[in-house]
Amino acid sequence: MNAKSDFMLIKNIQTDANSRLTEKAKRRLRKSKADNTLRAYASDWSDFSDWCAYQGETALPAAPETIVNYINDLADNAKANTVARRVTAISENHIAAGFPSERNPAKDGMVRAAMASIRREKGTFQRGKAPILMETLYLLADCFGDDIVSKRDKALIFLGFAGAFRRSELVRVKLEDLSFSHEGMAIFIAHSKGDQLGHGTTIAIPYAPDEEICAVRAVEGWIHATSLKAGPLFRPFTKTHTLRNSQLNDKSVALVVKKYAKLAGLNEESFAGHSLRRGFATSAAQHDVDALSIMRQTRHKSEKMVHRYIEQGNMFKENPLNKMYHSS
Repeated sequence: MNAKSDFMLIKNIQTDANSRLTEKAKRRLRKSKADNTLRAYASDWSDFSDWCAYQGETALPAAPETIVNYINDLADNAKANTVARRVTAISENHIAAGFPSERNPAKDGMVRAAMASIRREKGTFQRGKAPILMETLYLLADCFGDDIVSKRDKALIFLGFAGAFRRSELVRVKLEDLSFSHEGMAIFIAHSKGDQLGHGTTIAIPYAPDEEICAVRAVEGWIHATSLKAGPLFRPFTKTHTLRNSQLNDKSVALVVKKYAKLAGLNEESFAGHSLRRGFATSAAQHDVDALSIMRQTRHKSEKMVHRYIEQGNMFKENPLNKMYHSS
């Protein structure tokens, strides 16, 4: 088999050959994981499968020793978290191929021991992009013009921060998802990374006392300027600045953030699309917002990442040196 034909998470030979399943059921089974997850796993499996082909090893089923040798080669140039994700992809593909847990080579004790050794050696710290904090918004606010592109970008950045949006969530917002009141704006989020089953959630964006950084007013200004009635809220432009009907690509969020970071005199390479979401959580922690309230806005399901933001936000506020400096 080649890398594409033995990747079972998208096209599962056993599922496709099962005559007792309807075509509708088979299509649904192929969507058991999010598209972004499937793409990442497909890329990971392709790398492992190519390595096996080069080494003359079998990828499916793989021997535990094959996986151990692969991840040790991979660890020479990859972070521990990347190696761990590859092992997960290998494991998930074996599960999709019908291998029970006790016969899944990626769950073998030898693989777990090798992974633990790699984590100890390389560490698991990930350096994230710089956050767009609340005070950063004021710097960016001075960089927006009155043209149509600036109005879109202002709404995109301010809403991305206020709603603690992931890039993919932000570009999927539709006008039908918005409702306005005298208090602000409510946004229905149908799908998110933390809501794989699609239950949906609604978040509130109140009017900001300072109009200069108000996400609700920025969105209202953008809608008024374009007369949009339905469909994607954020859309790309043609070269002549004509608005397209399609949804903005999620990669464009990072480009917009970098553009205005540079205009504000900041190092654009330090920022990305995630800077908006991270900036909200860090700023909220700096303003003593509790973890549960932060999680309601960010839609985090685990407190682990939120507490990391809180620690970063309070890094100076709760620093023992501050008490020492001001005790005398």
